[in-house]
Amino acid sequence: MRFETLITPAELAPLLTDPQLLAVDCRFDLARPGAGEQDWRRGHVPGAVYAHLERDLSGPVTPQTGRHPLPSPQAFAATLSRWGIDTRTQLVVYDDASGMFAARLWWMSRWLGHDAVAVLDGGLPAWHASGGDIDTTVRSREPSVFQARLRPHMVVSTAEVVREMAERACLLVDARAPGRFRGDLEPLDSVAGHVPGAVNHPCQHNLGEAGRFLPAGELAARWQATLRGRAASEVTCMCGSGVTACHDLLALEHMGLSGARLYAGSWSEWIRDPAREIARGDG
Repeated sequence: MRFETLITPAELAPLLTDPQLLAVDCRFDLARPGAGEQDWRRGHVPGAVYAHLERDLSGPVTPQTGRHPLPSPQAFAATLSRWGIDTRTQLVVYDDASGMFAARLWWMSRWLGHDAVAVLDGGLPAWHASGGDIDTTVRSREPSVFQARLRPHMVVSTAEVVREMAERACLLVDARAPGRFRGDLEPLDSVAGHVPGAVNHPCQHNLGEAGRFLPAGELAARWQATLRGRAASEVTCMCGSGVTACHDLLALEHMGLSGARLYAGSWSEWIRDPAREIARGDG
């Protein structure tokens, strides 16, 4: 049993009795931060614990950070320990938004060196559609001592983005919707637009019917124009606050293109300094 990118409901169902498997519910609503946890309490994949985007998967917001800065590796390792995760654990993470929030936990687990983590393809709606059981019991799990093996190269700072874009050393891919990328509208941040030189690959373009990921071949066809011949190791993904960018990173990994990095601060950190340049339009 080892899943590292996606897992289907049919693959997950027979594994739920395995004590080495842990499901994590990542449902979240940016407008109602408590709603996801409430929904989890009302019903979830059997045995699933809950991961709150702002409490468990983000660190403290400061005047210099974006809206969802990464927690310290030590703090996140403590969270994984509290959930009872060790090197033998197969993590399955899900939400009800086609993986937009679950991909953040998928990426963060890999950041700390835990590769046995997969996103439930299609999320809770797909689980419902498959006839999967729903549990309302909040179960406790024996804590562990998670041994982190940090991969610092997976994350890029604002200073590194500035330098690498000036040197044309990276392809900066923005996962936000086209209207936000162009600066036509901005529902979440105080300034609209994008980082000069960035290209747009909306995370919704990774999905097909019923909010499931496209097959690897179709994903590759959609990504070909975005990558412009660049290797995955030259790609840095961003979004509004470093959350849905992980969806693009998951898509790349699912295609077998490893090595892309996350600009964790993303747009909401970029605009903290008014001296940083802003672009609008398609390019």
